[in-house]
Order: sequence, then structure tokens, then C-alpha cells
Amino acid sequence: MGRGDLEGTVSPSGRDELARKFVEWRSLVLDASRCPVRDVLDRVGDKWTTLIVMALAGGPQRFGALTRAAPDISKRMLTQTLRNLERDGLVARTVYPTKPPSVDYRLTALGGAMLEPLAALIRWAEQSHPAIVAARRRFDEGPAEESAA
Repeated sequence: MGRGDLEGTVSPSGRDELARKFVEWRSLVLDASRCPVRDVLDRVGDKWTTLIVMALAGGPQRFGALTRAAPDISKRMLTQTLRNLERDGLVARTVYPTKPPSVDYRLTALGGAMLEPLAALIRWAEQSHPAIVAARRRFDEGPAEESAA
């Protein structure tokens, strides 16, 4: 099998379901900006969303704790990502009437519903990472040169 072949790694039912869904969506001639999969996966596939959702899976977190959970994210980007997640209904922001005000972030029911499929994707990524790194290396090296004899 060549590059990109499934090599029997996808169940026929999963492959058929995805193929049918793709044909269905194409037949609707949806504007790409209104495509439900693209719209949702743009957020879920965002660089920081997965990490923030994972941090919130253990319970409510304050901004500082989230900053420590992802030390390489800027405060501006963390704020923007949290606002986007709140806008999408995945995260709730609670302000407590203390002096100074205290704020925490927690997953909503909708955000919590994302944990199981996200955990499956993370397991797949962890299991597949060595194979992906090896495939990248083979691709970057290019086809083996045959020596002229």
C-alpha cells in the first residue's frame, strides 16, 4: 500500500459513516463558514483549546492556575481562548463578589460532553505519535535513491 492508505486501521462501519456524511454535506452545498464540522473543529482544533479543556477537566480553575498549566501561552491568548470557549458555551466564567473580585472558569455540561471524544483523540495521538514522526522523517528524506550500477 502507498502513502495515505488506511491499511485496515479503520472499521468498515466508521469508514462508511464518514464517507456518507461527507457526501451528505457536499450535497447541501454549504458555505464553508457555516459547515458545522469546520465551525466546531476550528475551535476544538485551536492550539490552546485542548490544553485548557484538559486543565478544566479536573474542576474549576482560576486564571493564574490556567496560566501555570500552560506556561507558554501569553495572558492575552489565554484570555482570548477562554472568551471564545465561553462564547461557544463550553466554559463558564464565574465572578465572586470578593475584594478584589475572584474569578474562576469551569467546563459547562456542553464542555464536559467533549471530554470523552477528546480523550479518545488524545489516546490516538499518543499512540500514533511515533508512527507519525517516522512517516514525517521518511517523507522529508524523500524516495530512496537507486544507485546507478
